[in-house]
Amino acid sequence: MSPHAALPLWLQVLVAVLVLLGAGLALLGSLGLLRLRTFFERVHAPSIIATMGCWCIVHATVLYFSFTDGQLALHAILIAVFVAITVPVSTIFLMRAALFRARQTGKRVPRSLSAPPGSRKKSA
Repeated sequence: MSPHAALPLWLQVLVAVLVLLGAGLALLGSLGLLRLRTFFERVHAPSIIATMGCWCIVHATVLYFSFTDGQLALHAILIAVFVAITVPVSTIFLMRAALFRARQTGKRVPRSLSAPPGSRKKSA
């Protein structure tokens, strides 16, 4: 008898829906990476949408292994925590590096939203 047969039908359906939703979101993030034009547009698709897909798959993993093992599956929760911490930080650093490089080469870049216009001193 397989371990899947011992799972209730509602749990099997919920895990399957979460895995399919996560895979669909990860695919959507990958398509956004391919289809969008500029780096600043492309960086959002995998960082935001694919992270949500990862969270759906992690939720399915937690449900499945918590039910089959009879205890909370901490390994899957740790994966979600590390993804939630590292993806936004690496995205910010990548965007800042690209913005710095674009400004150094003289390309047009979006103006800063962190300070009101005219509040910064012009460099000499």
